Amino acid sequence: MEYIIEMLNMRKEFSGIVANDDLTLQVKPGEIHALLGENGAGKSTLMSILFGLYQPDRGTITVRGREVKVNNPNVANALGIGMVHQHFKLVHNFTVTENIILGMEPVKGGRIDIRTSAQRIAEISKQYHLSVVPEAIIEDISVGMQQRVEILKMLYRDAEILIFDEPTAVLTPHETLELMGIMKKMTAVGKTIVLITHKLKEIKAVADRCTIIRKGKTVATLDVASTTEEKMAELMVGRKVNFKLEKKPANPGGEVLRIEDLNVKDQRGVNLLKNINLSVRSGEIMGVAGVDGNGQSQLIEAITGLRKITSGRMLLKDKDISNLTVRQRNETGVGHVPEDRHKRGLVLDFTLKDNLILETYYREPFSFFGILQKDAIDSHAEVLIREFDVRSGQGGQTLARSMSGGNQQKAIIAREVDRSPELLVVAQPTRGLDVGAVEYIHKRLLEERDKGRTILMFSLELDEILNMSDRIAVMYEGEIVGIVNASETDENQLGLMMAGAGERSLHG
Repeated sequence: MEYIIEMLNMRKEFSGIVANDDLTLQVKPGEIHALLGENGAGKSTLMSILFGLYQPDRGTITVRGREVKVNNPNVANALGIGMVHQHFKLVHNFTVTENIILGMEPVKGGRIDIRTSAQRIAEISKQYHLSVVPEAIIEDISVGMQQRVEILKMLYRDAEILIFDEPTAVLTPHETLELMGIMKKMTAVGKTIVLITHKLKEIKAVADRCTIIRKGKTVATLDVASTTEEKMAELMVGRKVNFKLEKKPANPGGEVLRIEDLNVKDQRGVNLLKNINLSVRSGEIMGVAGVDGNGQSQLIEAITGLRKITSGRMLLKDKDISNLTVRQRNETGVGHVPEDRHKRGLVLDFTLKDNLILETYYREPFSFFGILQKDAIDSHAEVLIREFDVRSGQGGQTLARSMSGGNQQKAIIAREVDRSPELLVVAQPTRGLDVGAVEYIHKRLLEERDKGRTILMFSLELDEILNMSDRIAVMYEGEIVGIVNASETDENQLGLMMAGAGERSLHG
C-alpha cells in the first residue's frame, strides 16, 4: 500500500464560491505531509471533508486502499482519523480528563469511571512527552497545554492519521519547538500526520513531503528536503515573494507617546507592570519584544484604555490620556490592532462593511441624526476592500466569521489605518498569516511609518521585530529591561534580554 490516504478530484462549492476545485492529495503512511497554501486557498476545507465535517460535491476518498464515505466525524474516528482544529473545541470549565473522554465515557458500576481514564491519559501523556495534568481545569492552563489536550483526545481514541490545522498559530516559539518534537515522536511509532500550515520554516523543519494548493487547485507535491522556502512561497502565492523588506532608514520627528512611571496591578494587588518608561516618536516603529506573558498584553491594554492603571501617566502629544475612555482615546488619536482578532478585533456575526465602521459609525457621513447611512457605509467598505486587498466572497456583505484569518486581519488593519491615528498600537500583526499576507501587511505598516505615523508594534516573532522595528524595547517580568536600536542588535542579544539576562542598553 503506497498511500494511507488518497483524496482524488475533490470538489467543494459554497454558495457559488469554489473552495476545492479538482484537488488531489496523496499521503504515505508514517510521514508528516504538509498542506501549504495562502489563507482561503482551501486547505481547511479539504481536511474538513476528510474528517467528515463537510461532504464533497464530487471526488473519491480512499483510506488504507479502501474507498470510503466519511459522512461525519464519528466515521472518521472509526477509520482512525483525528483532527486538532485551529480554534480548539474544549469545554472550559471541565477538567482535562473530562474533555478527553467526552462522547466515549467509560462506565463502571453504573457510573463514569474517571479514575481509569485519568490513568490511561497519564500513560499516553508520558509516552509522547506531553506533560499534561489530567485533573487540571481547561481555563486554568496555557493555550499550548490546551492544544496538547486536543492531541491527547485523538490519541485516546487510537487515531492513526492525525490532522493538525494551523497548530502553531497560537503558540510561542518555545511551544512550537516542543510541538515539532511531539510530531516526530508520533511518526516514529507509525502515526501519519497531515499538517496544514503556511509557515515555510516549520515545513522545512518537520515535513517529509508538501502539497501546495492555490485558489482551490493542487499546484504541486514536493519532497521538502530537496526544495527551498523561496520555491514553496512562489508556488503558493503564484509570484516571487520578497523575503527581504525594502525598508528606508527611519526619519523620526517629535515625541508622540510618552509613558512615565506606569504601574498596573491586578485585582489581587500583584504588580503586572512595574515603572514602565517609554518614549516613541513620529515616523518610527518601536518594536516591543518579550516571551509571551511578560506584561506585553497588560501594556497594550493600559495604552488603549482596556485596563485601568494604578499609577503613572501616558501622554499623547502632551495630552494626558491616562484616564480617558476607549472612545475618547480613539478620538484623541489612538488606533489599535488587537492581538486576538476574534475576541477584540471584529464582531464576527456582523458584516465586513459594519466591522469597518465600528469606531466611526456614530459620525458623519455614516450616521445622520442617529440614522445609519447605508450608501456611505457601502462605498466606504468598497474603497477599503479594494485598497487593502481584502478578499471576501460577497464584498462588504460578507459575514466576518466566514472570512479567512488573513483577510480578517487585513480588514482590521484597513479600519485602523484609514482613521490615520497619531499612534497605532499593533499587536501580533501577522499571527497565523501566509507569506503573501505578511508581506502586504509589513509593506502597509512601513508606508504608514514613512508618512510620519507613530507605530508601537508588539510581536512574539523575533524575525518580525528585527525586520520591522527601528528601535526595540524588551520586556521581562513586567518591566522594560532595555531599549536597543534594531540595526545594532541580533536574535542572540534580544533572546538574552528576553530571558532577563544580557546587555541592558537604554536609548531614548
